[in-house]
Amino acid sequence: MGQGPLSHLKVIDLSRVRAGPNCVRVLADFGAQVIRVEPPPGVDPNESMFMGNRNSGDFQNLNRNKRSLTLNFKKPEAIEVFMRLVREADVVVENWRPDVKARLGLDYESLRQVNPRIILASISGYGQTGPYVKRPSFDQVMQGMGGLMSVTGDPGSGPMRAGTAVADLSAGLYAAIGIFVALTEREKSSQGQWVQSDLLHAQIAMMDFQVARYANEGTVPVQEGNNHPTCAPMGMFKASDGHLNLGVAGDGLWARFCRLIGTEAWLAEPDFANEALRVKHRPRLNALVNEVFSQQTVAYWVKLLNDGGVPAGPVYSIPDLLSDEQVQHLGVLHQLQVPHNENKQMSYLTQPVKLSRTPATVRAPAPEWGEHTDDILIELGYSNHEINELRSKGVTS
Repeated sequence: MGQGPLSHLKVIDLSRVRAGPNCVRVLADFGAQVIRVEPPPGVDPNESMFMGNRNSGDFQNLNRNKRSLTLNFKKPEAIEVFMRLVREADVVVENWRPDVKARLGLDYESLRQVNPRIILASISGYGQTGPYVKRPSFDQVMQGMGGLMSVTGDPGSGPMRAGTAVADLSAGLYAAIGIFVALTEREKSSQGQWVQSDLLHAQIAMMDFQVARYANEGTVPVQEGNNHPTCAPMGMFKASDGHLNLGVAGDGLWARFCRLIGTEAWLAEPDFANEALRVKHRPRLNALVNEVFSQQTVAYWVKLLNDGGVPAGPVYSIPDLLSDEQVQHLGVLHQLQVPHNENKQMSYLTQPVKLSRTPATVRAPAPEWGEHTDDILIELGYSNHEINELRSKGVTS
């Protein structure tokens, strides 16, 4: 691999599911040398969930640009192999339950004794300490506990999950941010440190202004459906052939909007005189906007409004968005052929952050289970005889 701005970094990926692999994907796409450590087939009773269909689009996207080594941590020899990896590594990422690494002797203090420069990134459901530390977690559970489900959905419809794994993905991104900070600080101190993120805190952080409003003003956020909680008219509206999203915030944009759509008379309406009143009288205002929008198509309104400086856009399905000219211009998908999947061409989501000189790249598909085991062990100094011994003992596959 050896390409990209992080090609000097060696990362050990012990993670599974989504939060951890998402974190490591960022490092891998910017060139870090990533070794994904997985149990050999038959060791983990949940392997069909975590290591199963390696040719699925989801697995391929989460684990591209990585190499795979199998180790059975139930065997002491596997711990020895792992510590050899740690001696040469810069970062270890794991999302086990907090007690697992201590039980295996792979906690931060143990790793630090082997390599003082090591950075351990631990991603958990509830944090590494506290009353809930032993609880298992999943994204939807955290969406509920983190407040997202209480503000998602139509008013009075009951809690609703978001349509993507907000807690998982954000916890992974926060861990990646922490790793970059720790790597930068290490340049001064020559010391590693323990980076921690958790799904609960990450989900609460993603609630952002909703939590800040309650904590400071006492405003309890509620379900607003497609309406913005503090601005109007802002949300989803219906044109003659479908839906569009509209963003009108502040009096200046409100005046511009009214002039663009030919409803200057609304500017003299007492009920719409300022933002607070427009929010208060939102049902009437939305009905009026929908009545105007019903006279033309989505494409008509989107062009008119954007050309006039008012944010608006269509409501896309996934097929729709991938065919959009701006989405295609941004290069959100990259194609690779997958040799172990009959050279099938697969699509990979690219990183949304762009660097002018050293961009992220999608270079290699996700590895086969244990595909690079022998190569990695040889790099660590193991002979072919020793590798065969490890295999015969069930340490690797």
